[in-house]
This record gives sequence, C-alpha cells and structure tokens, in this order.
Amino acid sequence: MTTTSPHPPAAVDARRWPDVARVPDAHLRARAARALGRHAAARAGVRLRTCADRDPGDGRPVLDLYDERSFYRRLAAGGLIGFGESYMAGEWDSPDLVTLLTRLAEVYEELVPRPLQPLRHITLPRRPASDRNTRRGARRHISHHYDLSNDLFALFLDRTMTYSSALFTDGDPRDPEGLARAQERKIDRLLDGAAVGEGTRLLEIGTGWGELAVRAASRGARVTSVTLSAEQRDLARERVAGAGLSEAVDVQLCDYRDVEGTYDAVISVEMVEAVGERYWPAYVEALDRLVRPGGRVGLQSITMEHQLMRASRGSYTWMHKYVFPGGLIPSVTAIEEQLVERSSLAITDRRAFGTDYADTLRVWRESFTDSAGRVRDLGFDETFARMWFFYLAYCEAGFRSRIIDVEQIILERS
Repeated sequence: MTTTSPHPPAAVDARRWPDVARVPDAHLRARAARALGRHAAARAGVRLRTCADRDPGDGRPVLDLYDERSFYRRLAAGGLIGFGESYMAGEWDSPDLVTLLTRLAEVYEELVPRPLQPLRHITLPRRPASDRNTRRGARRHISHHYDLSNDLFALFLDRTMTYSSALFTDGDPRDPEGLARAQERKIDRLLDGAAVGEGTRLLEIGTGWGELAVRAASRGARVTSVTLSAEQRDLARERVAGAGLSEAVDVQLCDYRDVEGTYDAVISVEMVEAVGERYWPAYVEALDRLVRPGGRVGLQSITMEHQLMRASRGSYTWMHKYVFPGGLIPSVTAIEEQLVERSSLAITDRRAFGTDYADTLRVWRESFTDSAGRVRDLGFDETFARMWFFYLAYCEAGFRSRIIDVEQIILERS
C-alpha cells in the first residue's frame, strides 16, 4: 500500500502557520532527541534515511529526513507535536506514510526507553484552558474543523457526505461507490438498533451533512437534528429540501446541552469524542433526559483501551492543535461508568469494526490526494494539504494498529 503525499511547501506562510514556519531554538536538547529518535526507529524497525543515503532499502518502513537539524529540534521542543509540524514543513516524508505510522503506533509504549517514560508527563505539552468545551469553546472548536469549507469535504467524502466510519461487507469494493453503500449500511444499522420507523420522534446530536436525517425521515420518522456548524446546517437543510423532506426534518444550530423535549430515540454518531472528559457527565445526562422511558439511544464512537485513555487524558497533541481541539477519545469502560453513575440507560448491543474505519480513511485519503489541484483552487495552501494528508494517514494508522477502534453501541432507557 504505497502512499503519495502532497509536495513539500515551497515556503510556509508564517502568518497562517507560525509554529510550522519557526524552527524552535532547542540546540542542546536536539542531541538527546536525536538519540531518542534513533532508539524509537530501532524499536519500531523503521529505517531513517538521510539525503546522503538514498539506498532503495531493505523492506523496512522508511522515514526520509530532508532537514535533520530542524527535525530533531522540533522533536526536542514539542515531541509528537513537533513530529507533525516537521512533516507539515516538509522536513521529512515517507514513501508509505501509513505503513510507517502504523509501525510506530504498534510499538508506541516502547518508543521511549522505560527509565525515561515517567518524564513524559513532565516534559510534554499539557492542555491549555482554552481547550475546554464550554458552550462558547465547543462552538469555536467545531467551527475550527467543520466550517473550513463544505466544498473541501465534498472533494474526498463519498456521495452521502458522511464523515464517520462506514460498515463494509466482503462484497464492497474499497472505492467511493463501495464506501457510499457501506455508509448507508452503517446508518441503517444504527436506525434499526434505535428502532427508528414510521412515526418515531428522533433526535440526532451532531448533524453532519444530513444523510442520517434524510434516511430516518424516509422511514417515516420526524427528525430534529442539532449541530454547532453553520456550514453543516446550511448544506444539510439543502440536502433535506432536495429530498423533499423539509416537513419531516428540522435542522437547528444548537448545543446538545440546550435541547429540550423528549424523543422516542436519540442517535449521535462520532460526537462524544468532541465533548471532552469534563463534559461527559453533561452529555450522558442529556441523553438520559432527552429519551423517553423505554426509548433507545444509538451511539457510534471511536474508542481506545481504558488504560491508554487514562494515560493520555491530559496530553495536548498535534491532533488537538491542528485538527480536533478539545476532544478526547473515550474508552468503553469510561462510557459505561458514566452511564451507571448518571443515567438509567443500559447497553443492549455493541459492535466493533475498527478495520472498516481504516478502509474508510484509505478511500478518503486517496480521494483527497487525487483532488490536490482542486484543494489549491479552494484557497488552501500546500502546508494545509500536507497537514490534512498527515491527519488522514495518522488516523488510518491508528485503526490499522488497533490502538483505537470504533463501536456502535445501542442503549435502552429503563
């Protein structure tokens, strides 16, 4: 599986990307970072290839270093944030970025020598107060990602405009049309699990671009869908109207904490990851308050192993800084704890399908790469293109290494 990344930026726009344009002054620590980088490469079975060494290789994943000094200074100053920023700056690359990142993820806990591992909590960046998902913060964080441009997302999503994991079968080709069918299957499974049909009063928390609301209304449900993204709301309303379902679907710009009423079913797809640990209680209490007794809740969530979640809960990562501010991937254990403590909801069904998310991301990444010229036409520069490519490859590697998973979870209120 070979990957092709966008070309390195000719020059980084310092106004738009100040921390990518500026190489940290970390000369003394860079020597230690070089030693740690070589240790990590050896543990992962990764080959570090410099400009003076362009040997075709020996089958190991390759990391091509184009600017060693800057690469190690960024690692020294920012750890994995520096690793990602160095990629954005074009200081390193790989002929197969997904395989490289997958290998690193598989041995993540061994990349730092064991005696130094306790120091990670001291040396790595911690989350700033601005990362909290207050009502104002949540709207800012959602806008940061989802209000980039509907046209940008349309370049790499399938015709359903669904931005979450699909559910494949063996007969689905891993291409945009196969992905579209797998997305419809994913949505239908959630709707079935939540018993959505004729006359169901359904609340959707996190609209996306409207596909789930359209499919639910096509079953005869009356749908209220809430989002914090103005761009998503506007396009979702257009798509609902285009399907002739405006009377059955109400798309609102509204925080989940402010929704009123009671519904037969509530569905929320890959929304809880954006809530943040501090607000998990409010989210679960909202689910419990908004679904009627005997009603069902359908959740789809990215998950991680509980111990890893606890170890990383306070970390501030490249993903927080550039892609998804304010988020934290929960463990199933953490979800269960919140349900027991703060609701009368009980889990009645679960299905994990992380490899399907890896395949979903592969299709997105390939479509994004094929659309490189149109990305530039929309006004996004090469640094953004490299950031987005790295994000998609980084997430795909997470699922391929099984360091993260995705689940559909059906709940029922007693």
